[in-house]
Amino acid sequence: MKIGCPKEIKPQEFRVGLTPHAAREAVAHGHEVLVETGAGTGSGFADANYVAAGARIVGTAEEVFAEAGMIVKVKEPQAVERKRLREGQLLFTYLHLAPDPEQTRDLLASGVTAIAYETVTDDRGGLPLLAPMSEVAGRLAPQVGAWTLQKANGGRGVLLGGVPGVGPAKVLVIGGGVVGAHAGRIAAGMGADVTVLDRSLPRLRHLDDVFGRAFKSVYASAGNTAELVAEADLVIGAVLIPGAAAPKLVSRAQLSTMKPSAAIVDVAIDQGGCFETSHATTHQDPIYEVDGILHYCVANMPGAVARTSTIALGNATMPFLLALADKGWRRACEEDPHLLAGLNTHAGHLTYAAVGIALGIDVLSPRLALKQ
Repeated sequence: MKIGCPKEIKPQEFRVGLTPHAAREAVAHGHEVLVETGAGTGSGFADANYVAAGARIVGTAEEVFAEAGMIVKVKEPQAVERKRLREGQLLFTYLHLAPDPEQTRDLLASGVTAIAYETVTDDRGGLPLLAPMSEVAGRLAPQVGAWTLQKANGGRGVLLGGVPGVGPAKVLVIGGGVVGAHAGRIAAGMGADVTVLDRSLPRLRHLDDVFGRAFKSVYASAGNTAELVAEADLVIGAVLIPGAAAPKLVSRAQLSTMKPSAAIVDVAIDQGGCFETSHATTHQDPIYEVDGILHYCVANMPGAVARTSTIALGNATMPFLLALADKGWRRACEEDPHLLAGLNTHAGHLTYAAVGIALGIDVLSPRLALKQ
């Protein structure tokens, strides 16, 4: 198979879909790898690294899309990239379709077969290709939240860990999954007074067993959420429903109950965000204010630490990448139901139920898509 890796063009996105190590593995399996010149620069990988791995460097994204049977990316294809996709081509990347009807329409119109990293599953009920970026975003959230709280950025001027004689900031993490657990761990390590909310009692027990008294765990009832939001200096939204739009758990009306110049970091913004007032921002202009509350809603937070993120993502995607290239997408998905769970579009059909519900589009069963 010809595997193509274009340079990411989303603003301030420095990650790359294919590491030189992954390229070397694919070449060793007998595949041809095409990489757009400069694609790895933002992550610290030079063209020479890919050439040494056996890949071929091409001058433009147009060449990559035109030649490759499989496109490997990080972020969802942008409008100009979607015009280059075609029926029979395989796209393997993050998609986050539920809050993005325009992208969904374009992918369906192109006829491309698209497998989304964020909906591939594992036998423990996890999301193995989303997990590494969730870990990165979770660990970044307290860091960017602390920065947002600085007075020069419009924040309350509160130090997360406090100092002797001055108490720490109160941090509320909504959601106790991968993002929430890592955010709670880092915020507690910075010395903050941390509470993690979740609706799953087994998950709360797990957090308590693993982290002990590093942070408090509380059941996420509407009442508890409202009380803790009002007390917090920093609220981190870390809620995920696989493939679906994130639920809005904090309303605009609740902002008036918060401390003046408190901060919100919405890690769920890729799926539409879990605050009513959230909208996506960029690393170049990450913060905006609504009713006196600062919002940090960067849609590709892991891109800020592109090298760490690219290597972590590459480690996770490589086995699936090789399976798709070695076997073809149909056989690979037939043999691995977890990979089949990643199938979001095929030949003009939407194949992921949660996206269909979010956007009001009819869905073809992935099993039936295998037969088309």
